[in-house]
Amino acid sequence: MREMRCRKSVADLYAVMYPLLDQFADYIALERGLSQHTRAAYRSDLLQFMDHLKRQKITSINDVRHQHILAFLMAERDRDLSTRTLARRLVAIKVFMRFLQQEGLLNEDAAAAMDSPRLWKRLPETLSLEEVDRLLAAPDPNTHRGCRDRAWLELLYGTGLRVSELAHLRVTDLHRQEAYLRCVGKGDKERVVPYGKRAQYALDEYLTYHRDVLLNNQDCDVLFITNRGRGFSRQGLWKLIKLYARQANIKQNVTPHTLRHSFASHLLAHGAQLRVIQEMLGHADIATTQIYTHVDQTRLKSIHKQFHPRA
Repeated sequence: MREMRCRKSVADLYAVMYPLLDQFADYIALERGLSQHTRAAYRSDLLQFMDHLKRQKITSINDVRHQHILAFLMAERDRDLSTRTLARRLVAIKVFMRFLQQEGLLNEDAAAAMDSPRLWKRLPETLSLEEVDRLLAAPDPNTHRGCRDRAWLELLYGTGLRVSELAHLRVTDLHRQEAYLRCVGKGDKERVVPYGKRAQYALDEYLTYHRDVLLNNQDCDVLFITNRGRGFSRQGLWKLIKLYARQANIKQNVTPHTLRHSFASHLLAHGAQLRVIQEMLGHADIATTQIYTHVDQTRLKSIHKQFHPRA
């Protein structure tokens, strides 16, 4: 009986709400001068939102809270809707709830203080340590090309370089004895990035035994060269990394940027400071680097548990 009453109250709510959408359409046409196309888009957005509230068994518009709207937007994002569409969905909800408040039908506007999804960022995909090991072991070490590819993969993961920065590296950019390199990033900004022993060993192997063979007596100062003795294009490196990801049986979509994300996330997970990671990645604003704090949720939970007085 209780379930029947709940279904009836939900049905009653939407019997009231759906006709209000027509009044709302008139309101945004007359008061805000929105086009027919925008009015139709807002109506579609609100119908989706109403369906979400119905599934949540919300029985009154005054029961709608911030978390219901956020859950709706997150569910829509999980359907791979664009940030632009999510932003429009929230604007439609904001304007509709403001309209209901003006009409005396809504006590509190739960959407008023919500940020636009345009400010949201998708969390970057990263590889696990085991997946990185498989990827970096995929090139054949018994060939010149395999040793070259292992060297640039180790360097890409060991420094977090962008693929364009890797493609433009010159031999003279390496300081092999000190194990660091200089690269020019976005905005023609130069930065210094260290690399570890694995990358150092792979680079020494490549430069000592394999690069001259691939050069085949040609003159080229680019660090990583193709079988024709020329520098790689960005697309060429992308194709190779996808090939090795398939060979390593990695299911997710792997790009050179995946290794950059993994570099940053793994550094953070092992205690590196965010400012240091920002400097190595070449981010102009630390807000860009802060996205990696959302990737490593386990570390954040452990820090909270360790230091918060009520954890």
